[in-house]
Amino acid sequence: MKVLKGFLCAVILFSISLLSENLHAQEDFYDIDHIPEIRVTFFQDNWDAVLDQFYIDGLEERLLCNVEIDGTLIEGAGIRYKGFSSVSVFYTKNPFNIKLDYTYPDSAYQGYNKIKLSNVIQDPSFVREALSYEIARNYMPAGKANFAKLFINGEYWGLYTNVEAVNKRFLSQHFQSTDGSFFKCNPEELELFGENANLSNSPGTSPEDYYELYSIKSDDGWEELVDFIATLNENPTEIEPLLNIDRALWMHALNYSFINFDSYVGYGQNYYVYQDENGQFNPILWDMNMSFGSFRLTDGSEYFDGFNIEQAKTIDPLTHLDNVSVFPRPLMRNLFENSTYERMYLAHMRTIFDEHFYNNYYAERAESMQSLIDEDVLADANKFYSYDDFINNLTSTVTDFIDYPGITDLMAARAEYLASYPGFANSPDITSITNSPEELELGGTMTFTCNASNAEEVFLYHRSDSGLFQKVEMVNTGGNEYEIILENTSNYLEYYFYAENEEAGRFSPERAAYEFYALQSQINPEDLVINEFSPLNTADADEFGEFDDWIELYNRSDNPISTAGLYLSDEEDNPTKWALPNLTLGAGEYAIIWADEQGAQGSSHANFKLSSLGEFISLAFADGTSLDSYTYGAIEEGATFARVPNGTGPFVLNSPSLGYTNDPVSVTENLSSAFSVYPNPAHNTLNISAENNVSFIAELYSPQGHLVKQESLSNTEKHLDISNLSAGIYLLKLNTTYGSIHRKIIVQ
Repeated sequence: MKVLKGFLCAVILFSISLLSENLHAQEDFYDIDHIPEIRVTFFQDNWDAVLDQFYIDGLEERLLCNVEIDGTLIEGAGIRYKGFSSVSVFYTKNPFNIKLDYTYPDSAYQGYNKIKLSNVIQDPSFVREALSYEIARNYMPAGKANFAKLFINGEYWGLYTNVEAVNKRFLSQHFQSTDGSFFKCNPEELELFGENANLSNSPGTSPEDYYELYSIKSDDGWEELVDFIATLNENPTEIEPLLNIDRALWMHALNYSFINFDSYVGYGQNYYVYQDENGQFNPILWDMNMSFGSFRLTDGSEYFDGFNIEQAKTIDPLTHLDNVSVFPRPLMRNLFENSTYERMYLAHMRTIFDEHFYNNYYAERAESMQSLIDEDVLADANKFYSYDDFINNLTSTVTDFIDYPGITDLMAARAEYLASYPGFANSPDITSITNSPEELELGGTMTFTCNASNAEEVFLYHRSDSGLFQKVEMVNTGGNEYEIILENTSNYLEYYFYAENEEAGRFSPERAAYEFYALQSQINPEDLVINEFSPLNTADADEFGEFDDWIELYNRSDNPISTAGLYLSDEEDNPTKWALPNLTLGAGEYAIIWADEQGAQGSSHANFKLSSLGEFISLAFADGTSLDSYTYGAIEEGATFARVPNGTGPFVLNSPSLGYTNDPVSVTENLSSAFSVYPNPAHNTLNISAENNVSFIAELYSPQGHLVKQESLSNTEKHLDISNLSAGIYLLKLNTTYGSIHRKIIVQ
């Protein structure tokens, strides 16, 4: 309203008119309470015949079109059908995959460059998919979902389910990185009597054996996937470094809660896996349109030929542990064979039912969604079921090609069945959680206590950054009281509790590890400083071989420090411009942030660049209070601004010393000239010689930033075999006790 004050009445009315026209544009595209209008305009009249032919020919080609979303026009989009079983050349209402940046790379709507619209063919109620994703997002990364009205060439085509794509934007939001190994786990052709993408190692030991079962979405990663699959099947007790076990347990808990068998459970498909910065593969849910018993085929276990609605209500969530697996399900059986993982899995299921089903919350949400879309479903002339079916299927079975169970009829019976299931009943309770002192003291101790009734073992899981949680067993101090003391604490701590007996387990908070408790204390300004920065970098490349601006932080204290809740900025009036990732720096350690406006490259890539002509740079708390700042002038190529003495002195022009001390040291002054690297370009062998017996580790990185070779040298010369490398530009990093240097290498 501030922009309207002082304007003439006519201008006010005009502004209100413009505001009314753009109200939709202010809504989140995936807000469940908003139904966006998507208008597709094709340039040819036979668009449907063309898309049909693409589908018949098995092509993923797209047809050019314009797309208007709530009044915003995106030109040059590309469209094709989405999915497999939900598509038919005989359907009028097919599902669509719309690529907004098909012609123009920067085209997007609210940052989304891909739209996936499902035609709701297996769901008379219309709400199965949106409801499932809404519940799932409480427990693990899962796509946003709502409903959208689709118009084609001006004609209302129908109401669709609108689901967020699992792509780099999704990865960046949930994993703070996008360059890990990333796969869609769907076979090219689904085998009704086959293993599909079940993570079994039976296809073989080579990446080629898996090409038809998994679709790679990253630049590379096949070796990592095969190694993960081999470990899961051959050494499952060693799987924790390669698998986010908790995420896998949540995925199974959600699928078995919802009877979502068009998933890993039923045919080993319809999910993704992404390898995060900790090296763990994370399962990601996908394609939940036939949850709540809409899909009842399975090749997995006792109901290998399918199951009916009554059987769906009482399907055993431990079938793949207690019964046969017709085709292997190692991501279930090999985890459930660990009794703690089994109890954790059932504890997750109990949490889902406690929070959404025993209290009937899911039914209220389903009714709310149906009320929202009621008129649009009624007006949808191309829907696959009648309006009466839409109304009735929330509570009652609708019979069509198959029987679609009433959602509340199914889930009320399932909730009753699971209430007395072993692992649901007789679980521990965790109460009276305390920590002393109340606030973290940098380098101090923290004592945690809790009351855990009906428990035989209690554990605390903790971490001070975005790494892996560390597990420690708590000590029983008498009765139901348990205690643990953590020493040398950082200024930030994330933690949760887990208790179990022989029958059941329980977490606190119950949504752990996706949710957790956290403690944070502010550090002193002198503890963490901006130590060096390079606004005109020509010496040091990032993990992608790019010579971007960088900022070096340094922990001056004697204790570990977390960067959680801290911000970097190049604007004095906006100190919280970019949130630092949660990193832990040990005493005397450095952190490197690349100021390159390339956040998609990972969590250590900021949303701003540094000016070589001079500007402001700052490190601040979340409330804007400054820890460190500096206003600098113009800089010449090859120089940096660095604190000398290291960490304490004023900023001076200096030679780059990325990741090590700025203090003058005789060998570091001429570190770069101490090495000879030849020939360059190289063909089969790369020679590295060092003066003064400087020992080093040589690392060679691919153009995509992946380590392809690593060797150490303790004498004066090394010959690297590069005969197996593809032609291209590589980054050679030579790490010494005095620092690192980088060289670009051309492999012919």
